Amino acid sequence: MTASPRGGAPRSLGASLLDDVLAETLDPAYAQAAAARAAGSSAERPRWRGRALVALTMAIAGVLVSVTYDQAAAGADGRAQVREALIGDIDRESGVSDELQVQLEDLSDEVTRTRDELLASTAVGQEALDELTRAEQGSAAVRVTGPGLLVTLANADPKADEDPVGGTTAEDPRGRVRDGDLQLVVNALWAAGAEAVSINGQRLGPLTAIRFAGEAVLVDFKPVTNPYEVSAIGDPDTLASKFLASPEVSSLAVISESFGLRFDFSRKDELTLPAASTPELRIAVPEAPAGDTPATDPTPGG
Repeated sequence: MTASPRGGAPRSLGASLLDDVLAETLDPAYAQAAAARAAGSSAERPRWRGRALVALTMAIAGVLVSVTYDQAAAGADGRAQVREALIGDIDRESGVSDELQVQLEDLSDEVTRTRDELLASTAVGQEALDELTRAEQGSAAVRVTGPGLLVTLANADPKADEDPVGGTTAEDPRGRVRDGDLQLVVNALWAAGAEAVSINGQRLGPLTAIRFAGEAVLVDFKPVTNPYEVSAIGDPDTLASKFLASPEVSSLAVISESFGLRFDFSRKDELTLPAASTPELRIAVPEAPAGDTPATDPTPGG
């Protein structure tokens, strides 16, 4: 028998067990399972919330990448359009310049013919004409025609650009023909006995410079473009043998092989080289005839 509660009759063991059953209606194992389920549901909420944030972040990143790609593609198209417009302007202006150059050459030929006719009418004039012809040939002031050698230099072939937006080709700066390369060719041709030399139709005179400005090669301050054709008038066989034996050509051959430049030459039966631009006299003055007052020097302080 168990002790009875205060103020009441004694309770039996069966009654105590009945009280425990009524007090604990849920089995302890079920209670633990319910508690674990509740804890799991509360833990799943942050997990699903994190997954949702990750998915939203990835979606936003995808949208940003798409917009950036579209803008880059539009920028590439815009740059291409601007470049084409500039090229069109250059072509138009170059066409006008070429037409003016043709007119200038025609007028110069007419003046030369008239001068020669007048000088050839007298013996003294013919002597002066012969001397003038030699001086003009030496200064590259007249057009010349004859056999010779044609040397071609060209940039290396461009490689595919890795940029997926532009989809263009890019040139390796080391594979571009520079002013020094053309200077090597020209010096080798002069040393080989060339009588006249031009680069892409630009005649080289005593004061002609070959320079590199930005990305353009300038010959006598006029731009020439790739490929570069160097024409030299002289005996083709002599020019070819001496040209190939020169150390300048050996150096250029090494450069071409290292960076993929195109470098070749061929013999030509007839080449026509235009006249070079006439330099402006800055110091020389006409010689005064005997017995006349000497001409004054027009330069400041002369």
